[in-house]
Amino acid sequence: MKTKAIYSGTFDPFTKGHLDIIKRGLKVYDTIIVAVALSENKKPMFTIKQRISFIQEALKGYKNIQIVSFNTLLIDFAKENKVYNIIRGLRTTTDFEYELQMSYANNSLEKRINTTFFTTSSKYNFISSSLVRELLRFDGKIKHLIPKKVYKTITVAYKKGNK
Repeated sequence: MKTKAIYSGTFDPFTKGHLDIIKRGLKVYDTIIVAVALSENKKPMFTIKQRISFIQEALKGYKNIQIVSFNTLLIDFAKENKVYNIIRGLRTTTDFEYELQMSYANNSLEKRINTTFFTTSSKYNFISSSLVRELLRFDGKIKHLIPKKVYKTITVAYKKGNK
């Protein structure tokens, strides 16, 4: 039986940590839907179109990946797509507590939901999109934090959007 999972987030921007979770998720699931949340309330640095473009570029050559945007509750997106496996990455105990609560909440809304937690590889556990955004704002080095394929695209998009 072919299995699908959803890996959702704002991915503002997409990092090596995100890529690591996807690579590891593909060892468990046949297909991963990377669901990019619009998340206007978070005031993303990059547009939804840019974030999807970064992910497409970073995942070029990977098979069994779908990249889509959504602007609903994750549980509604899952039901709409008939995909009941959710992937979440964990860096810290704080992440675990938050994600565990979300897992319980999602399962209370849809009993078929199964959440798989992947702990982030130790070399990436300090990376967050908010760290990358902060470094971008102050012209800090980010090359080691984001996939090589998107480094230039992200830095150009940031500079273009902040002139």
